Amino acid sequence: MDPNVSTHLAAFKRGCVDLIEEKQLVGLLEKSVAEQRPLRIKFGMDPSSPDLHVGHGVPLMKLRDLQQLGHEIVLIVGDSTAMVGDPSGRNKLRPVLTREQVEENLQTYTEQASRVLDMSVTEVRRNSEWFDKMDFYDVLKLTSRMTVARMIERDTFQKRMKDQEPIGIHEFLYPLMQGWDSVEIQCDVELGGTDQLFNLLVGRHLQEQCEQRPQVCITTPLINGLDGRKMSKSYENAVGITDEPRDMFGKVMAIDDEVMESWFLAVTRVPEPEFREILSGHPREAKARLAQEITAFYHDELAAGAAREAFDNQFRDRQLPSDIPEMPWPGEQNELPLPSLLRELGLAKSTSEARRLIEQGGVRLDGEVNKDSKASVVRPQGELLVQVGKRRFTRVQG
Repeated sequence: MDPNVSTHLAAFKRGCVDLIEEKQLVGLLEKSVAEQRPLRIKFGMDPSSPDLHVGHGVPLMKLRDLQQLGHEIVLIVGDSTAMVGDPSGRNKLRPVLTREQVEENLQTYTEQASRVLDMSVTEVRRNSEWFDKMDFYDVLKLTSRMTVARMIERDTFQKRMKDQEPIGIHEFLYPLMQGWDSVEIQCDVELGGTDQLFNLLVGRHLQEQCEQRPQVCITTPLINGLDGRKMSKSYENAVGITDEPRDMFGKVMAIDDEVMESWFLAVTRVPEPEFREILSGHPREAKARLAQEITAFYHDELAAGAAREAFDNQFRDRQLPSDIPEMPWPGEQNELPLPSLLRELGLAKSTSEARRLIEQGGVRLDGEVNKDSKASVVRPQGELLVQVGKRRFTRVQG
């Protein structure tokens, strides 16, 4: 195989889960290298929430690798599909977003994607370009391209039917709409998470129907969040790509040791032989290297180094952070229930969350764990050091 083809193929294959089909991809790459014609690589992003996390960064980093090799990245901003809602991995009927909500979320999406991709050479397309031009008859023609039997083969729909969960007719439109994006931009390769494989294959099917060369489909893994569930902002278990360096470093240090290998492969670009050697050493040092790599990628080496030093000072060397915020005692009362105090200080979003944190042993007052969610705290004469979890501190001034 041509060394250039091998280099490109390795970039496509690093950390991928599904590749349909490799033989076709090799043929495309051989022609691409010989003719010096870049491949058109599609990736769709639905602005269903305002922020991206490092889980979203997994396919974006692969796109970045391919972009640096000279391929064309087509970023589909799904402002139309977001209003339908992707049923992938959903056990419940997903609420339909309004165009206003989509536009609000869009404001941050491309800015955050620019932390990974070179947007000056990225083709950004909204799928409302073609869907807003469709009338009802056009939608009917689109739905005629797929059978109900084929649609309900999807594992998500199978599970929901088994559990007697409702499925909206509009949810059947989503795979067709995502697939039609591929027809509109005539892409060579589409990238997505493993939960997107069905949608990617629909695109391949629709391209064949329209006498286009069917796209190669590549999926990347979905990484779990800090609590072992799928990473999601709604679960509050995500490492946001806009998190401050210290928060980002500290969150990565909280992941389970067992997932470090998959994170090194998917979320960093440390060569595989190197990270396997790192993993053969002390787990804490390996995790610190992982945290530093991720923080440096989304910020810079200086910020990552400072975050690591602060973390070591705080946890390894048992020192407190040097920049603990100070706040006055909230309100006029001289005594407050501990959950209310945490809520007033902004260390918990609600008293119910505060109670849970207390009962789990995550709250310290002047260094002492307090697990009594019914406890009250008296206004201090001087100051009171309040700690929630490993990274949130406040000095309360009496």
